[in-house]
Parts: sequence; structure tokens; C-alpha cells
Amino acid sequence: MSDARRSMKWEDAVVYALVLAGIYLLVGVLFFYAGKEKIIDGHGAPPPIVKQFSGTFLDTIPGVDAAWTILGILESLIFILVVVSLVRLEFLPERRKSFLLCALALAIFTFSILAMGQNVTGENEGVAELFTYAGATGILIGLVLLMPPYRPGNWISRVRDDAAPARHGPSTPD
Repeated sequence: MSDARRSMKWEDAVVYALVLAGIYLLVGVLFFYAGKEKIIDGHGAPPPIVKQFSGTFLDTIPGVDAAWTILGILESLIFILVVVSLVRLEFLPERRKSFLLCALALAIFTFSILAMGQNVTGENEGVAELFTYAGATGILIGLVLLMPPYRPGNWISRVRDDAAPARHGPSTPD
């Protein structure tokens, strides 16, 4: 058993497992379906997307269908990175989460490209949503970096132990 797992208390292990399972499910499923829709299910951008970007620079460079395909490739690559992370057992506390972190970073990049597209067409609410998604993904990166192996195995219980007052002998009621 690794040092990270050995120093984990039950609450550390439960929170660690639930947080990582949530990240893998959320990011994996989101980008699987987004990429599948663009690469496998469709053949070019759907008519409402073509209409939305008609007359913008994206209509000519790289073209709406090409931009749609590029987005699908990026989204599919995020899903592939999540799968590689799982196959490499990065979810184990002692394993570095390089592929998971790359997937999350690429997700931020992809959200920024999507936001740029929304900005070009004046879809301010869409830009705000995508900005929020990118920011939330940045928070997920920070959360992963707070967990083992980047921090001690007692990453949750340590906070409680550090905050507890020192006890020197029997306590007396006030």
C-alpha cells in the first residue's frame, strides 16, 4: 500500500473517490456526447449553426463546417484523454494525474473557442455561460492539485486535525 493511501482516513478516501468519480463522469460524458454529435452523428454543422455564423469570418475562415469538425475533434480528444487517464489508473491516490489534468486544460481551451464563436455572433448569454464553464473547469484543476499525490493522503482530515485545539491532559468544563 502506498504512503498516500496509508495516511488516508475514511473521510479522505470517500471524498477523494467521490470527487474523482464526479470529475471523470462529468467531463467524460459531456465531451463524449459533444464530440460524437459532431464527428460521428452529423456531417457538418446543423442548419441553425450555419445560419448563426453566416456572414462572420468563421463563415469563410475556416468555414462553419470545418470549425464544427475542429470542435468535434477537440471534444473527442478530451474524452480520449479521460479514457487514457482511467486506463493508466490515474484515479489511484499515488498516481500523478497528468492525462486528467491535460483533459481539463484542453476543456478550458475548448470552452474559450466556443465562447469566441458566441462572441462573434453577439450571443452574450452564451459567452457568459462558457466563461463560467471554463472557470469551473479551472476550479476542478485546482481541486485535483489539492488531492493526492500532489498533497498528503490526509488531505481532508488534516484540516480538521490542524484546526483542533491542542489537548494537554484532561479537559474541564467551563
